Amino acid sequence: MTELLVPIPRRSMGFKRWFREVGWRHLVGVIAVLFSIFPLLYVLSVSFNPIGTLTGSNQLFRSFDLGNYVELLSNPDAPFLKWFLNTLVVGTISGVGSVFLGALAAYAFSRMRFAGRRAGLLSLLLVQMFPQFLAITAIFLLMVTISDIWPQFGLGTHAGLILIYLGGALGVNTFLMYGFFNTVPTSIDEAAKIDGASHARIFFTIILRLVMPILAVVGLLSFISAAGEFVIASVILTDPDSQTLAVGLYTFVSQAQSKNWGVFTAGAVISAIPIVTLFLFLQKYIVSGLTAGSVK
Repeated sequence: MTELLVPIPRRSMGFKRWFREVGWRHLVGVIAVLFSIFPLLYVLSVSFNPIGTLTGSNQLFRSFDLGNYVELLSNPDAPFLKWFLNTLVVGTISGVGSVFLGALAAYAFSRMRFAGRRAGLLSLLLVQMFPQFLAITAIFLLMVTISDIWPQFGLGTHAGLILIYLGGALGVNTFLMYGFFNTVPTSIDEAAKIDGASHARIFFTIILRLVMPILAVVGLLSFISAAGEFVIASVILTDPDSQTLAVGLYTFVSQAQSKNWGVFTAGAVISAIPIVTLFLFLQKYIVSGLTAGSVK
């Protein structure tokens, strides 16, 4: 005889049990979202406030006025569009260069066996323990000397600033890519070598396609770092027309009691558009790129 399977009715979970097992996670998530989004809403609210100061701006979106944006884009003493273009140029070249140089170094450490390989990895790790701005005096003196020999790469040039960014980010980018490169099976390289492929062909035609997530992550992080860096850029870029957004916007609020906070926040909102756009474009690579390298 065939036995009939009678479904067992599910008992509804009480609120206390639901909150103890699942609900508290939702509460923590909501608090974290509110904590993260409040500064963004505050900056956006101040950018639409015509007062110009932070006093009286505690009420979000009490007024809506585009005067700060108009003043920002039409101020002849503050070439915002030039700063914006300079930031895009410096950030893009620094991001692409960091990805390329870091990928070359990571491939060499991951696939090749040579004398000093372990010492090189440890040296890169040791150098990254010290912040880059600790060497700001040495960097400044070095750029002054380079200006006398190669003015195109010296003080006050975007090329010199890009070279500094590339050197400062090479170590951490190499380590980040090195862990991801190790997750790619070496059997792929061996099969390509049997077919007669060289290291250059393996790297450019096979490996780069397989490690695209980490390339996107490193490029995004390098672009954000170069676009928002202030200390080194303020020392290297002496000409106001060559400054980036981080340095140029600081001139609006450099005084102790400034009435240009509205203009400053308007510039901050506009400067965030390229970063948000790039983040959304590379979003599908970010999670896999940040986690896959830690599995090895």
